[in-house]
Amino acid sequence: MIVKNVNEVIGTEHEIKTENWLSRRVLLQKDGMGFSFHETIIFPHTQTHIHYQHHLEAVWCIEGDGEIETIADGKKYALGPGVVYALNENDEHWLRGGEKPLRVICVFNPPLTGFEVHDDKGVYPADKSAA
Repeated sequence: MIVKNVNEVIGTEHEIKTENWLSRRVLLQKDGMGFSFHETIIFPHTQTHIHYQHHLEAVWCIEGDGEIETIADGKKYALGPGVVYALNENDEHWLRGGEKPLRVICVFNPPLTGFEVHDDKGVYPADKSAA
């Protein structure tokens, strides 16, 4: 059994911060679960281009507000407590922070190693060690 507390991640190498978001990677590839599990905070009034070409992601919004816009069709979806969205087709999108910090819980498949950040195309790299 694996038991972790998100507080154990704060201030470690698995708490990744950019200008737009802060991600606490709690369960990782090394934990052997087949997915990774994260708490992420999207900062207010930010916009992040994301296109997970190598990962599927499900996101559960816990608090705050924001918006996601799919680039292929321009559809916009309001984000707030209780909203769940799944990027089941590697959907390229904009993730926007609203007036308040948006706190979300994320699951990635395949799992992240814990060090990933988006490249200039919004992509997390493919895990070469799993090949």
